Amino acid sequence: MSAPPTRIFLVDDHPFVREWLGNLIRLQPDLRVVGEAGDPATGLAAMVAEPPDLAIVDLSFKRGSGIDLIKDLRAQLPTVAIVVLSMHEEMTDLERAFRAGASGYVMKRESTGQIVEAIREVRAGRLFANQDVLTEIMARLIGRPERLGATATEALSDRELEVFRRLGRGQTPRAISEDLAVSLKTVQTYCARIKEKLGLDDGAELARAAFRWNESGERQL
Repeated sequence: MSAPPTRIFLVDDHPFVREWLGNLIRLQPDLRVVGEAGDPATGLAAMVAEPPDLAIVDLSFKRGSGIDLIKDLRAQLPTVAIVVLSMHEEMTDLERAFRAGASGYVMKRESTGQIVEAIREVRAGRLFANQDVLTEIMARLIGRPERLGATATEALSDRELEVFRRLGRGQTPRAISEDLAVSLKTVQTYCARIKEKLGLDDGAELARAAFRWNESGERQL
């Protein structure tokens, strides 16, 4: 028995873009458009009423903010995956989108096949963006932070360490929850405990620390 199609909601204030996206997605037998909106508030209300599997959102709107929409979706519908489709190419915009909770970023100038690939990659629990973009974002995330002690992770429980390891491999909390067969809320609780035990301020520092730990052979941060 085949899996049901991925249910997708579109939020973009250009009707032409929504029509183009809808036509593109309808050509894919495993994807289905279940709704669309021209502004963040309308889109959020519709998705709260009937949550999709994935939302494709722009960053710029005449009314509302795409970044705020991503944050609201993360807070209210944490199981909904988010892919940004935007004209913005500045690295700060991409970084802000990922920090807000997006798992994929596609520029409107890129090939049409990129958006379909992004949908499938994000649904599989992986981050998606142009390879050059991912490299630059990772470089920004790594930066030059101070190292934590080599034994810092000894304070973590077995399950916390497993979540930390998976974060370092680039998995999203949703993918971790599916792989470990626990709720997303449970994974978020683990992340909060890890941050507290390692003295990390926010999710960005957690991501940097997990990546560095994996890169150093799981020995130090």
